[in-house]
Amino acid sequence: QVQLVESGGGLVQAGESLRLSCAVSGNIFRINAMGWYRQAPGKQRELVATITSDGITNYADSVKGRFTISRDNTKNTVFLQMNILKPEDTAVYYCNRLQPFFFSWGQGTQVTVSS
Repeated sequence: QVQLVESGGGLVQAGESLRLSCAVSGNIFRINAMGWYRQAPGKQRELVATITSDGITNYADSVKGRFTISRDNTKNTVFLQMNILKPEDTAVYYCNRLQPFFFSWGQGTQVTVSS
């Protein structure tokens, strides 16, 4: 089994920053391509950023220029630097592999951005 533990969320004001971490542990040899997802109440889960094993990144238009995904393969961790946060970014954020290779979902970390 593989465990995914997200952390770093919190309550911030618009324009501020947060850095999320995703710790991957369990019966794995190495992290491959990974993504950050978010889900707001009443909405479908959305893929916001991806990173390959070699560090190639991609972003949803809604976060491009504000968010940066990175990884530390030695520590089996994936990060999401979130700058210039907006109220529309409010959601529970999750990490996982890319479709269709999902692990079991973790509990996520809540990000709340106030006006």
